[in-house]
Amino acid sequence: TTRSVVAIQDLDLSSNVAAVDMDDGEIQGIGSGFVWDRFGHIVTNYHVISKIAKDTSGKKQIKVVLLALNGDVDSYNAAIIGLDPSRDLAVLKIEVPESSVLRPAVIGSSKDLRVGQNCYAIGNPYGYEHTLTTGVVSGLCRQIPSPSGKPIFGAIQTDASINAGNSGGPLLDSFGRVIGINTATFTRRGSGTSSGVNFAVAIDLVRQVVPHLIVEGAVSSSRSVERGVLGPPRYLSLP
Repeated sequence: TTRSVVAIQDLDLSSNVAAVDMDDGEIQGIGSGFVWDRFGHIVTNYHVISKIAKDTSGKKQIKVVLLALNGDVDSYNAAIIGLDPSRDLAVLKIEVPESSVLRPAVIGSSKDLRVGQNCYAIGNPYGYEHTLTTGVVSGLCRQIPSPSGKPIFGAIQTDASINAGNSGGPLLDSFGRVIGINTATFTRRGSGTSSGVNFAVAIDLVRQVVPHLIVEGAVSSSRSVERGVLGPPRYLSLP
Protein backbone atom coordinates (compact mmCIF):
# COMPACT_ATOMS: atom_id res chain seq x y z
CA THR A 1 0.00 0.00 0.00
CA THR A 2 2.83 2.41 0.82
CA ARG A 3 4.06 2.38 -2.78
CA SER A 4 0.57 3.36 -3.94
CA VAL A 5 0.56 6.55 -1.85
CA VAL A 6 2.29 9.65 -3.20
CA ALA A 7 3.35 13.05 -1.92
CA ILE A 8 2.21 16.04 -3.95
CA GLN A 9 4.14 19.30 -3.92
CA ASP A 10 3.12 22.72 -5.24
CA LEU A 11 6.29 24.30 -6.63
CA ASP A 12 6.79 27.97 -7.44
CA LEU A 13 9.50 28.23 -10.11
CA SER A 14 9.41 32.03 -10.13
CA SER A 15 11.31 32.09 -6.84
CA ASN A 16 14.39 31.00 -8.77
CA VAL A 17 14.84 32.81 -12.09
CA ALA A 18 17.54 30.31 -13.05
CA ALA A 19 15.33 27.29 -12.41
CA VAL A 20 15.82 24.66 -15.09
CA ASP A 21 13.86 21.79 -13.56
CA MET A 22 11.18 21.21 -11.00
CA ASP A 23 13.62 20.56 -8.15
CA ASP A 24 14.75 24.19 -8.30
CA GLY A 25 11.35 25.54 -7.28
CA GLU A 26 10.17 26.60 -3.85
CA ILE A 27 7.62 24.32 -2.21
CA GLN A 28 4.53 26.37 -1.45
CA GLY A 29 2.07 23.61 -0.63
CA ILE A 30 1.97 19.91 0.15
CA GLY A 31 -0.63 17.19 -0.06
CA SER A 32 -1.14 13.51 -0.69
CA GLY A 33 -2.63 11.27 -3.34
CA PHE A 34 -2.62 7.70 -4.57
CA VAL A 35 -1.99 5.77 -7.77
CA TRP A 36 -5.27 5.02 -9.53
CA ASP A 37 -4.01 2.85 -12.40
CA ARG A 38 -0.88 1.68 -14.22
CA PHE A 39 -1.24 4.48 -16.78
CA GLY A 40 0.05 7.03 -14.29
CA HIS A 41 -3.21 8.59 -13.11
CA ILE A 42 -3.02 10.00 -9.58
CA VAL A 43 -6.13 10.86 -7.56
CA THR A 44 -6.10 13.63 -4.97
CA ASN A 45 -8.24 16.47 -3.62
CA TYR A 46 -8.97 19.46 -5.81
CA HIS A 47 -7.96 21.85 -3.04
CA VAL A 48 -4.46 20.33 -2.95
CA ILE A 49 -3.69 21.64 -6.45
CA SER A 50 -6.28 24.42 -6.81
CA LYS A 51 -3.71 27.24 -6.83
CA ILE A 52 -1.84 25.65 -9.73
CA ALA A 53 -5.10 24.90 -11.53
CA LYS A 54 -5.92 28.61 -11.45
CA ASP A 55 -2.39 29.81 -12.26
CA THR A 56 -1.83 31.49 -15.62
CA SER A 57 1.79 32.53 -15.15
CA GLY A 58 3.25 29.18 -16.16
CA LYS A 59 5.65 29.44 -13.25
CA LYS A 60 4.07 26.79 -11.07
CA GLN A 61 4.59 23.06 -11.24
CA ILE A 62 3.18 19.97 -9.55
CA LYS A 63 5.67 17.38 -8.35
CA VAL A 64 4.61 13.85 -7.44
CA VAL A 65 6.93 11.84 -5.20
CA LEU A 66 6.58 8.07 -4.85
CA LEU A 67 8.55 5.03 -3.73
CA ALA A 68 10.27 2.99 -6.45
CA LEU A 69 10.60 -0.80 -6.49
CA ASN A 70 14.13 -0.60 -5.09
CA GLY A 71 13.03 1.61 -2.22
CA ASP A 72 14.38 4.82 -3.73
CA VAL A 73 12.24 7.94 -3.97
CA ASP A 74 11.27 9.02 -7.50
CA SER A 75 9.93 12.44 -8.46
CA TYR A 76 7.87 13.27 -11.53
CA ASN A 77 6.28 16.32 -13.10
CA ALA A 78 2.51 15.94 -13.07
CA ALA A 79 -0.10 17.29 -15.45
CA ILE A 80 -3.66 18.10 -14.42
CA ILE A 81 -6.06 15.79 -16.27
CA GLY A 82 -9.41 16.48 -14.63
CA LEU A 83 -10.98 18.65 -11.93
CA ASP A 84 -14.21 18.50 -9.95
CA PRO A 85 -14.28 21.30 -7.34
CA SER A 86 -17.85 20.44 -6.32
CA ARG A 87 -16.66 17.07 -5.00
CA ASP A 88 -13.12 18.21 -4.14
CA LEU A 89 -11.54 15.71 -6.53
CA ALA A 90 -8.72 15.98 -9.06
CA VAL A 91 -6.84 13.61 -11.34
CA LEU A 92 -3.18 14.14 -12.23
CA LYS A 93 -1.00 12.17 -14.63
CA ILE A 94 2.69 11.32 -14.47
CA GLU A 95 4.81 9.84 -17.24
CA VAL A 96 7.03 7.07 -15.90
CA PRO A 97 9.76 5.09 -17.71
CA GLU A 98 8.77 1.70 -19.09
CA SER A 99 11.16 0.13 -16.60
CA SER A 100 9.16 1.57 -13.71
CA VAL A 101 6.15 -0.32 -12.42
CA LEU A 102 3.37 1.64 -10.76
CA ARG A 103 1.37 -0.08 -8.07
CA PRO A 104 -2.26 1.11 -8.14
CA ALA A 105 -4.09 1.25 -4.85
CA VAL A 106 -6.67 -1.46 -4.20
CA ILE A 107 -10.05 0.24 -4.44
CA GLY A 108 -12.66 -0.94 -1.97
CA SER A 109 -16.25 0.07 -1.33
CA SER A 110 -17.85 2.41 1.16
CA LYS A 111 -21.38 1.00 1.02
CA ASP A 112 -20.79 -1.72 3.62
CA LEU A 113 -18.90 0.38 6.15
CA ARG A 114 -19.95 0.18 9.77
CA VAL A 115 -19.51 2.72 12.51
CA GLY A 116 -16.82 1.42 14.85
CA GLN A 117 -14.74 -0.51 12.33
CA ASN A 118 -11.01 0.15 12.14
CA CYS A 119 -9.57 2.43 9.48
CA TYR A 120 -6.17 3.84 8.60
CA ALA A 121 -5.05 7.11 7.03
CA ILE A 122 -1.81 7.35 5.05
CA GLY A 123 -0.38 10.63 3.86
CA ASN A 124 2.24 13.31 4.26
CA PRO A 125 1.29 15.48 7.25
CA TYR A 126 3.63 18.46 7.48
CA GLY A 127 5.81 16.81 4.83
CA TYR A 128 6.47 13.59 6.76
CA GLU A 129 5.93 11.14 3.92
CA HIS A 130 3.97 7.90 4.31
CA THR A 131 2.77 8.61 7.83
CA LEU A 132 0.18 6.10 9.07
CA THR A 133 -2.47 6.99 11.63
CA THR A 134 -5.18 4.70 12.95
CA GLY A 135 -8.73 5.16 14.12
CA VAL A 136 -12.27 4.02 13.57
CA VAL A 137 -15.15 4.99 11.35
CA SER A 138 -16.88 7.47 13.65
CA GLY A 139 -19.86 8.30 11.47
CA LEU A 140 -21.38 7.89 8.02
CA CYS A 141 -23.53 9.95 5.67
CA ARG A 142 -21.92 13.21 6.75
CA GLN A 143 -22.20 16.41 4.73
CA ILE A 144 -19.11 18.58 4.25
CA PRO A 145 -18.50 21.73 2.16
CA SER A 146 -16.60 21.60 -1.12
CA PRO A 147 -14.28 24.26 -2.61
CA SER A 148 -17.11 25.27 -4.94
CA GLY A 149 -19.42 25.90 -2.01
CA LYS A 150 -21.68 22.97 -2.84
CA PRO A 151 -22.08 20.23 -0.22
CA ILE A 152 -20.43 16.84 -0.56
CA PHE A 153 -22.84 14.17 0.62
CA GLY A 154 -22.10 10.76 2.10
CA ALA A 155 -18.73 11.66 3.63
CA ILE A 156 -17.06 9.32 6.13
CA GLN A 157 -16.21 10.66 9.58
CA THR A 158 -13.15 9.22 11.34
CA ASP A 159 -10.97 9.93 14.34
CA ALA A 160 -7.82 8.77 12.50
CA SER A 161 -5.56 11.81 12.74
CA ILE A 162 -5.57 14.03 9.65
CA ASN A 163 -3.43 17.15 9.47
CA ALA A 164 -2.04 19.58 6.89
CA GLY A 165 -0.53 17.50 4.09
CA ASN A 166 -2.87 14.52 4.56
CA SER A 167 -5.44 15.87 2.11
CA GLY A 168 -5.88 13.66 -0.94
CA GLY A 169 -4.41 10.56 0.69
CA PRO A 170 -6.34 7.31 1.11
CA LEU A 171 -8.41 6.16 4.05
CA LEU A 172 -8.05 2.38 4.21
CA ASP A 173 -9.91 -0.52 5.75
CA SER A 174 -8.22 -3.40 7.59
CA PHE A 175 -7.52 -5.16 4.27
CA GLY A 176 -5.65 -2.18 2.82
CA ARG A 177 -8.48 -1.22 0.47
CA VAL A 178 -9.24 2.44 -0.17
CA ILE A 179 -12.60 3.39 1.34
CA GLY A 180 -12.26 7.15 1.13
CA ILE A 181 -10.08 10.16 0.36
CA ASN A 182 -8.96 12.14 3.41
CA THR A 183 -10.32 15.61 2.81
CA ALA A 184 -11.10 17.75 5.84
CA THR A 185 -10.67 18.10 9.57
CA PHE A 186 -12.65 20.11 12.06
CA THR A 187 -10.35 22.52 13.88
CA ARG A 188 -11.08 25.13 16.47
CA ARG A 189 -10.32 28.59 15.15
CA GLY A 190 -6.69 29.46 15.79
CA SER A 191 -5.64 26.02 17.03
CA GLY A 192 -4.38 24.62 13.71
CA THR A 193 -4.50 21.07 15.05
CA SER A 194 -6.79 18.14 14.38
CA SER A 195 -9.70 17.77 16.78
CA GLY A 196 -10.31 14.10 16.01
CA VAL A 197 -13.33 14.98 13.88
CA ASN A 198 -12.09 14.27 10.37
CA PHE A 199 -13.77 13.54 7.06
CA ALA A 200 -13.10 11.58 3.89
CA VAL A 201 -14.92 11.61 0.56
CA ALA A 202 -16.48 8.15 0.19
CA ILE A 203 -14.75 5.94 -2.37
CA ASP A 204 -18.03 4.94 -4.02
CA LEU A 205 -18.49 8.58 -5.04
CA VAL A 206 -14.87 8.76 -6.19
CA ARG A 207 -15.35 5.66 -8.36
CA GLN A 208 -18.23 7.37 -10.14
CA VAL A 209 -16.38 10.63 -10.76
CA VAL A 210 -12.78 9.68 -11.60
CA PRO A 211 -13.47 7.86 -14.91
CA HIS A 212 -15.22 11.00 -16.21
CA LEU A 213 -12.31 13.18 -15.11
CA ILE A 214 -9.84 10.92 -16.91
CA VAL A 215 -11.80 10.84 -20.17
CA GLU A 216 -13.52 14.22 -20.24
CA GLY A 217 -11.57 16.37 -17.77
CA ALA A 218 -14.72 17.18 -15.82
CA VAL A 219 -18.10 15.77 -14.89
CA SER A 220 -20.62 16.98 -17.43
CA SER A 221 -23.67 18.70 -15.98
CA SER A 222 -25.78 16.28 -18.00
CA ARG A 223 -24.32 13.28 -16.21
CA SER A 224 -25.98 11.94 -13.11
CA VAL A 225 -23.83 11.20 -10.09
CA GLU A 226 -25.56 9.65 -7.11
CA ARG A 227 -26.01 12.08 -4.26
CA GLY A 228 -26.31 9.45 -1.57
CA VAL A 229 -23.56 6.86 -1.88
CA LEU A 230 -24.06 5.49 1.63
CA GLY A 231 -27.14 4.07 3.22
CA PRO A 232 -28.22 4.53 6.84
CA PRO A 233 -25.35 4.14 9.32
CA ARG A 234 -24.70 0.61 10.55
CA TYR A 235 -22.86 -0.16 13.76
CA LEU A 236 -20.49 -2.91 14.80
CA SER A 237 -21.74 -5.13 17.59
CA LEU A 238 -19.94 -4.16 20.77
CA PRO A 239 -19.20 -6.63 23.58
